[in-house]
Amino acid sequence: MRRQFWLSAVLLLTAPWVQAETMLIKANGYSWEHERLRQFDTLVISDQGKVLATGAQAELAPRWPAAKVLDMGGKTVLPGLTDAHGHLLSLGYSMLSLNLRETRNLQEAREAIRTYLRQYPGNGWVLGGGWNQVVWQLGRFPEAADIDDLAPQRPVWLDRVDGHAGWANQAALRIAGIDKNTPDPSGGRIERDAAGNPTGVLIDSAMTLVSRHIPAADAAQNKEALKLALNTLVANGITSVHDAGINVAADQAIRSLQAEQALPLRVYGMIRGTGEEFTQLSKDGPRYDAAQDRYVLRAVKLFSDGALGSRGAALLAPYSDAPHTKGLLFHTPAELQGMIRTAASRGYQVNVHAIGDAANREVLDAFAALPPQWRAARRHRIEHAQVVALEDIPRFVKLGLIPSMQPVHATSDMNMAEQRVGPQRIRGAYAWQRFTKLGARIACGSDFPIESPNPFEGMLAAVSRTDLQGQPQGGWYPDQAMSREQALRCFTLDAAFAAFQETRLGSLEKGKWADFVVIDRDILKVPVSEIATTQVLSTWVAGKQVYSRP
Repeated sequence: MRRQFWLSAVLLLTAPWVQAETMLIKANGYSWEHERLRQFDTLVISDQGKVLATGAQAELAPRWPAAKVLDMGGKTVLPGLTDAHGHLLSLGYSMLSLNLRETRNLQEAREAIRTYLRQYPGNGWVLGGGWNQVVWQLGRFPEAADIDDLAPQRPVWLDRVDGHAGWANQAALRIAGIDKNTPDPSGGRIERDAAGNPTGVLIDSAMTLVSRHIPAADAAQNKEALKLALNTLVANGITSVHDAGINVAADQAIRSLQAEQALPLRVYGMIRGTGEEFTQLSKDGPRYDAAQDRYVLRAVKLFSDGALGSRGAALLAPYSDAPHTKGLLFHTPAELQGMIRTAASRGYQVNVHAIGDAANREVLDAFAALPPQWRAARRHRIEHAQVVALEDIPRFVKLGLIPSMQPVHATSDMNMAEQRVGPQRIRGAYAWQRFTKLGARIACGSDFPIESPNPFEGMLAAVSRTDLQGQPQGGWYPDQAMSREQALRCFTLDAAFAAFQETRLGSLEKGKWADFVVIDRDILKVPVSEIATTQVLSTWVAGKQVYSRP
């Protein structure tokens, strides 16, 4: 089924370009015009894939009498949606790996692993993830002992749902040489029992002790995983994605598809770190695609801490539910400032992962220390900006920083967030209205594959502060919910702004690319509970249909 979907998407992608103007009529269209939302019923597209006009059919039809006409039948048309924070190769590989996201307890996870081992026998690594000990109500991290009987000789390595912890069996620990005497690496932690023996869970940078032993995928595998991810995104109405961590392998796969004119959407890339791969990928400076805007590589992704669920997020004060720890800062202030300066001095936008309030403060301080000429025009970003001290929120605006946030994290984390940080610090967590009221432009994404790439699930979380089942009633800290217009804007125009693309993407204004999505309902008017079940009917990039719902 998955292969059949991929082939149909490729056929759409390679269809010939229209040779004349195209006019969409009878649309229930929405777009930003001079940053104000307005409606239209007709959209005119040039044969180069740019917007010529939006407005009323009676006004526009006489101006383009020879245009090819497509009747939208009253369907809703939105500007193409941008996911401002995702991981393309990880999404593709997650769809080919063991997935524990839907498991409700450890026993279900064991059964999923057992089934996978039957389906895929052999001696190779068992890879996957999505586990969440909070959802399992396990009261602890899982351990190698919980799965050793299932795969006594075959190495198992499973990422936590947030990607900031990994679960290994004893076979994987043996391959990695991890034992009682293995020290915790900087920025990471090996979970241990009372005797100091590794239990099987590794936090943040300690994960590399195992992951570096996993055989690397080859170029063909990367390319297939990338295709699967891209076609999944266009099926969800995504026309542009900001990939938060491009390495050399991902860059090669993306450029290979770009050379084949087979990128179905736009990719804005962030180079992962300022190490050897940055040296290789930045040798010619930031890379633009001025002609087609298909693949831009002009940003760098750094990390300052881990995640809240695994208590790796760095807090100013101890965790409310674990007073013995404040989480983990990955770098000293001097180290982080040095990496930011390295990237900014080369002309790159710098986007730093920060979850905890201590990490956010460290990143804010690091950006404040930048020379003004390396800060003002770069539109640097803090990715997640998840738990921020109230007094630090105004600094985002003062420093010209963009909070790149994922609304669905709030509803995914609400089962443990307040336990982690307590009732006072939670006021600065997932605080979208506190940011917007100060003038910050929030770029919204999903952080797929940690979360679903479906942007309508993100919009539901943004406007309701509830999960897909509508819980809790009335929303979780509903005073921080976005309006529907704000939610649409953060997935369109403001996400484009966060990538310096607001003059070319994010709205259906004259001269911009005709990137849009056709959906089965008016998300600005239907009951809030129906937003997440929105169906994408078709997705268009540069005036070309790249996905059509079967």
